[in-house]
Amino acid sequence: MQITDIKVRKLFDEGPMKAIVSVTFDGQLAVHDIKVIYAREKLFIVMPSRKNPDDTYRDIVHPINAQFRGMLEEAVIAAYEDAVAHAEEFAEEALPETV
Repeated sequence: MQITDIKVRKLFDEGPMKAIVSVTFDGQLAVHDIKVIYAREKLFIVMPSRKNPDDTYRDIVHPINAQFRGMLEEAVIAAYEDAVAHAEEFAEEALPETV
């Protein structure tokens, strides 16, 4: 299974959640609402989940093995870092020039 597209849907400046991402696999299956989290001095991903009646959360979709999870996490974090870099470039370009 190949990752064919990653879209960073939203970036956050405040708090541990840094982005919400959608990933497309083989151009045929999209997984939405993957979260990029910064905690314990590192970035990692959290899969989409739903709240159970007992106030716990259960992943709706998740990688089956550590190898695929590592590949997915690496690709999503790279896309997030690229989106942040582009946002910073855009912000610098939008600043008015000072005389």
